[in-house]
Amino acid sequence: MSTKNQIGLDTNKSEQLASKLNDLLANYSIFYQNTRGFHWNIKGEKFFELHVKFEELYNDLILKIDEVAERILTLGYSPKHNYADYRKVSKIKESEEVSDGGKAVKSILESFQTTLILQRELLGLASDAEDEGTSALMSDYIREQEKMVWMYSSFLNK
Repeated sequence: MSTKNQIGLDTNKSEQLASKLNDLLANYSIFYQNTRGFHWNIKGEKFFELHVKFEELYNDLILKIDEVAERILTLGYSPKHNYADYRKVSKIKESEEVSDGGKAVKSILESFQTTLILQRELLGLASDAEDEGTSALMSDYIREQEKMVWMYSSFLNK
C-alpha cells in the first residue's frame, strides 16, 4: 500500500495538513462573516472609509476561503462547510460589536493575529511534509496579512 497521496506527499502528513487547513477554513469563515457584519452595520464619522475597507477585506477573505478549501481537496480530503463545525474549532468568535469602528478594527486585528499564528503553524507542517503548494499559499497569506495588520494598527494610531 502506498504511503503517498496523488500529488506525491506522505498521506499521514497530508491528513494532518488537511485537518489544520480545515481549522484555518473555520477561522477564515467566521472572520469573513464578522467583517460582513462590520461592513453592513458600521456607523459614525469614519463610516465611508471603513465601509470600503471592510468590503475590500471580506472580498479578500472569500477568495482565501475558496483557496484553502481547494487546497484541502488537492491534498485528497474534504473541506468542512457548515458553521456548526466552524464554531466548534474556530478561535475567532462571532462578533456582536458591529457598529463601532474602533471596536470593529480591534476585532479585525485580533482575527489577523489568530490567522497569522495558525498560518505559521501550517507553514511549519507544510515544510516538514515537503508540501510546497501549502507553503507558498501560507507564505503569501502571512506577507499580505502582516502588512494589513500594520495598516489597521495605524488607523488606531498604534
